[in-house]
Amino acid sequence: MSTFNLSELQHDALVEIFNIGVGHAAKSMSEIVNEKVTMSVPSISFLNRAEAAEMLGNKDSARVCGVSQHYEGAFKTEAILMFPEDKSLDIVRLMVGESVPLKELTEMEQEALSEIGNIILNSCVGTLANIFAQELSGSLPEYHVGTSEEILSATGGQGDTVVLMLHIDFILEKHQIHGYVAFILDLTALQDLQDQVDRYLAKIMGPA
Repeated sequence: MSTFNLSELQHDALVEIFNIGVGHAAKSMSEIVNEKVTMSVPSISFLNRAEAAEMLGNKDSARVCGVSQHYEGAFKTEAILMFPEDKSLDIVRLMVGESVPLKELTEMEQEALSEIGNIILNSCVGTLANIFAQELSGSLPEYHVGTSEEILSATGGQGDTVVLMLHIDFILEKHQIHGYVAFILDLTALQDLQDQVDRYLAKIMGPA
């Protein structure tokens, strides 16, 4: 697969756009868990699926919880929010309170994580759509558990795809949780995304 490179300006613009989205998501999550949630400025990288799985820590067949949604409009993408499995229960615990027994917690895990996935993915994608002044409509969230490779592969055609990976730290009063958002893009979608970023840059910078 050919490597995909953005110019420094395009990269910075995308980081800034996703940072706005992550800010919206943090605000929504704070309201759910009744605790201030801050999220780090996301770092972004373009990887193939194998590199993305490795970044998620695919050693010892570590299990990952993922929530995916399919988006269409300005560009097509499969967006997946992923957490290490051990951390996903921490998040559910924050949402439902400390007093719920573990068995009930695991039953609620899918619902709670799907809700968080929906908030974070829609905040990121919604910000892209607003800034690009384009439509992006999403499917209902789907919940997955497995190795990072399985989750990245569960979302459709392998093909010549690139994974746009956002690494975000969720910082709460008593917890720090690392999460990843992966946008799986085929080469057409990548080109569409790049075109949208260029249009956005032209708009904010004015004529050269």
